[in-house]
Amino acid sequence: IRLKFLNDTEEVAVARPEDTVGVLKSKCFPGQESQMKLIYRGQLLQDQARTLRSLRITDNCVIHCHRSRGATAATPALAEPGPAGPAAPGLPLGGGTLMVPTVMVVLALGWYFRINYRQLFTAPATVSLIGVTVLVTFLAFGVY
Repeated sequence: IRLKFLNDTEEVAVARPEDTVGVLKSKCFPGQESQMKLIYRGQLLQDQARTLRSLRITDNCVIHCHRSRGATAATPALAEPGPAGPAAPGLPLGGGTLMVPTVMVVLALGWYFRINYRQLFTAPATVSLIGVTVLVTFLAFGVY
């Protein structure tokens, strides 16, 4: 198994499919088990009794490792909200995620009104709409 850390370093760990998450932590991070968080395929491996086989972790799989700052009793409490996150599939929705679709809808409405109500649009307004459309198109393709 390849253990990958936040600083992009990797270590190779030898484990059997029957080993549990807790055994893997104790083999690779003795004395720091409570500080280590293991993530496989975007899922936090919280259940220490689950075997690697049941998690479908096979040869040469990558497990991301994160060492928390302090091992206190509050650490498990921080991990409890985690199951609520994976229940909602896909990307988290934030303001930046919705910005491009929102701008595209506003531009589409602008063009709709430009085509259906041309008498309300002057030449400078049409040129401005074309310019904003070109600018947003370049920005959208540049981001994605």
